[in-house]
Amino acid sequence: MSYQKRTALALAAAAAGSVVLTAAPTAHAAVVDVDYQCQTPIGPKGAVSPIDIKAVRSGAGYKLTMSFRKGVSSSPVELGKGAMNPSAVIELGGAEKGKVPVSGPPNAEAIPANTPIKINDLTGTYTPGKSGKVTFTAGVLTIKALGTTTTCTPRNNPGPSLELDVQGAGGGGSQSGGGSGSGAGAGELPKTGPLDSALALGTLGGTVLLTGAAGVLWLTRRGPRSAG
Repeated sequence: MSYQKRTALALAAAAAGSVVLTAAPTAHAAVVDVDYQCQTPIGPKGAVSPIDIKAVRSGAGYKLTMSFRKGVSSSPVELGKGAMNPSAVIELGGAEKGKVPVSGPPNAEAIPANTPIKINDLTGTYTPGKSGKVTFTAGVLTIKALGTTTTCTPRNNPGPSLELDVQGAGGGGSQSGGGSGSGAGAGELPKTGPLDSALALGTLGGTVLLTGAAGVLWLTRRGPRSAG
């Protein structure tokens, strides 16, 4: 193979790396402090909890996981094992408006009286109906325990915990479910959530690009020697 052909192939590899980098699906995630105002059976209570939302591709949609870093509200009496059932909604914004319900298992251990109630991870399913950037923000939290209901509403207008590029059914504005991950094709976004996931995808493309560039340099240096 001639020096010119080898150089052309190396340049093509570098260009392919650039395409991978550009096509990598984008996601942005952040842990957001949510200031909850809770209406409890014994009066109002408030608490701030850092919350993050992750999304993992699942079939035509995404499995969402909402995690609470700190406990919220409290109970004047001990809540025995399995006595507390949490649920919440995640507010959609950007290209799509709506709410995604999420729920979690009851408390696995007893919760002492007058201590912050630790909320287990809440999960739900989101299927894109429209294409574009969609934001996911913590919404109202509901805690049911001992026949009572406590409703906790964010009062600090928290920002989104997650932003994803999604594609709705048919790639347009259809409200029916069945979208796929953004990028060159379906299945390119196996997991999204923390910002480092998106950066890892970008790094993958960057690695291919750098490898291609290294190939160009190697062939450029080797060419004159082989020609001799």
